[in-house]
Amino acid sequence: MATASSKNIEFQGRALLQWKATLQTQHLLNTWTFQTSPCNWTGVTCRGSLLSHRDHHHFMPTITRIQLSQMGLEGKLETLNFSALPSLRVLNLTANNLHGSIPAAISSLSKLIYLDLSDNNQISGSIPSSLGPIPTEIGNLLNLRDFDISNNQIIGSIPKAIGNLTKLEIFSAIINNINGPLPNEMANLTNLIKLQLGNNNLSGNIPQDLAKGGLLQNLSLIYNNFEGHIPVSLKNSTNLIRVRLEGNQFTGDISESFGIHPLLDYIDLSFNRLSGTLSQSWGACLNLTSFKISGNMITGEIPVEISQMPKLQLLDISSNKLVGNIPREFRRLSYLFHLNMSNNQLSGTIPPEFGDLSSLKILDLSRNKLSGKIPIQIENCFELDLLSLSNNDLSGAIPFQLGNLKLHRVLDLSDNLFTGEVPTQLSKLTELQMLNLSHNELVGRIPSSFQLMRSLTSIDLSYNFLDGPVPQSKIFRRAPIEWFIHNKGLCGEVQGLPPCAPSSWESRDKKITHRNKVIIWVIIPTASILFLLFLIAAIILPYCKRKKHTATETAEVVNGGIFTIWNFNGKEAYKEIIEATENFDDKYRIGVGGYGTVYVATVSSGETFAIKKIHKIEDQASEQAFRNEIQALTQIRHRNIVKLYGFCSTNEFNFLAYEYMERGSVGAILRTQRELLFLLSCCISHLPLGDIGTLLADFFSQDSLNVDGYYNSLLSFIDQAVEEGFIPSARHIFVSASNAKELVKKLEEYSPCHEGVASIFELGSHEKRTWTP
Repeated sequence: MATASSKNIEFQGRALLQWKATLQTQHLLNTWTFQTSPCNWTGVTCRGSLLSHRDHHHFMPTITRIQLSQMGLEGKLETLNFSALPSLRVLNLTANNLHGSIPAAISSLSKLIYLDLSDNNQISGSIPSSLGPIPTEIGNLLNLRDFDISNNQIIGSIPKAIGNLTKLEIFSAIINNINGPLPNEMANLTNLIKLQLGNNNLSGNIPQDLAKGGLLQNLSLIYNNFEGHIPVSLKNSTNLIRVRLEGNQFTGDISESFGIHPLLDYIDLSFNRLSGTLSQSWGACLNLTSFKISGNMITGEIPVEISQMPKLQLLDISSNKLVGNIPREFRRLSYLFHLNMSNNQLSGTIPPEFGDLSSLKILDLSRNKLSGKIPIQIENCFELDLLSLSNNDLSGAIPFQLGNLKLHRVLDLSDNLFTGEVPTQLSKLTELQMLNLSHNELVGRIPSSFQLMRSLTSIDLSYNFLDGPVPQSKIFRRAPIEWFIHNKGLCGEVQGLPPCAPSSWESRDKKITHRNKVIIWVIIPTASILFLLFLIAAIILPYCKRKKHTATETAEVVNGGIFTIWNFNGKEAYKEIIEATENFDDKYRIGVGGYGTVYVATVSSGETFAIKKIHKIEDQASEQAFRNEIQALTQIRHRNIVKLYGFCSTNEFNFLAYEYMERGSVGAILRTQRELLFLLSCCISHLPLGDIGTLLADFFSQDSLNVDGYYNSLLSFIDQAVEEGFIPSARHIFVSASNAKELVKKLEEYSPCHEGVASIFELGSHEKRTWTP
């Protein structure tokens, strides 16, 4: 004879089997049979069902849980006899294919704690009216704590009777078609921890006491039509962790709606009509990782206190009316990976401190009033994937350092005042998808290496001053003409652009190169011959005249000093030098070279001189070289030559007395400047072009040396610098210049020191050469 307990469980099982019979997917519940106890069925749990068989007569097994989530069940809920399950506490049918309406009979589950019907997107109809107008029926669900009907097709409004569920902790109805206002009775849900009603058609004001219980942690009302002020009860809800109110029409002062929320992790108030300013109290939200308030009407400056959020990862304050400078203190936000401040009225420059944001992946500062240059420190943002600085007043050259970034998605620098050429280094962004440099003042050509950027799907270079051929990769060949319009002279295989003349740009380069070669081959031999003639005249003629004079010359006082052009045996000079250097003691040595050693000597008059003691002369050629140097230096006066006061030659010593340079020796200057710089003697400037390469070919005999620059201070004769080892001997020395004017400008620095010597060499458009005596 069947016991009461067995009859009870059989009755419940029969109700479930009847429901199974209405499903289109009965095979998914193949354990549900008359031959087995319902307590052993898939997804069914009974109270006491785990007790031994012999103890069953002490209990009345009853079904308390039905958990059939993600089973793929297809059918209706209306065919389930809920009244047969009075002890049911958990009903979880989420993520199936159930359809129809939520039956009114579900209100008979008086002990139900957990009801999850979410993600059955075939469920339609309204929340049963019997749950609203008949309080006694809704009263049967007074134990309900978790109610989830998200992602279905539910229509209608939320019944006022929902306010009777005072134990409700979680209410989620996102992604439905629920409309109407929230009933004021929802303020009675003081135990609410999680309220999610986003993506519906709800409207009206939010009950101002919605969160008066102070337990609310998660509030999501996104993408509805709510209006009015944000509930004031939220300001004192210190347990808030996640708040999402974006996509509504909320109004009011944002600074009055929120306070200090120490647990807040995520807040999104975007796309509303909020006004006011950003409160400094946001800096006290120390756990905040995401802060979004874009698309409102917030004014004022960005509070520096935002930089005090140590965990902040995402900051989006775009599309407001914010003014002022970007706080440099943002450098403290070491976890920040997304920063969007676009479409405001921010001014000033981009802080170079942004280079400290090494985690940054997205940086959007577009549509502001920013000025100045892009800080090169931005290259330290190694992870940057999107960089948009468009529609500002940024200027200067585009930093080539941008090519060192990852930038997989977007580089947009359009609508600014950038000048100069497009950096070739940008071609290193081989993963970049969109590049926009339009509406600037860029010149030159599109780098041919851009054809290596094979991931590009869009490149806009319009409204600049670019010329030359467009690269020939697929993205360029298939590009619309709009990407290149309003430039100076682009050509190529783009529909709408003129074709490039056959090898026109290559021919132009070759023509320029050929012209330069012709100039070089004409100038160098001519200048060399002229220089040789001058050098011979400068050395031989004065030497011949000297033979007519006596070996000793009358001394003259120069600037109050005792030295003049000495004879070869100047006893007075010799004595002064020996005493001043203590017979050339090493403590007075200031430099050593291959040709001699330089000492500093302070003589009895108090004047200081640099004494170059020549290494021992062992042959006639060396002695003649010594005499030649003396001869040249005694007849030259030039701003770039250290003055020679005299010389002395004895059987023991040969030395030269130069003007002492307070800034140090040639070597010291060259080392300090870290440049290979020197100034040429007056002889150089006797050439029409100051042809350095040819002149030095007569002095030196080794490899080529590239010199582009000079140092505007008085240096010794170039031979001194060579012999001291600071300028290597060279057969040719080149001065580089990008054009003729720049070349002439550099060579004019070596101006002549005598009248009647050519000082201008002009390269005009017709290769005109002019000598000006």
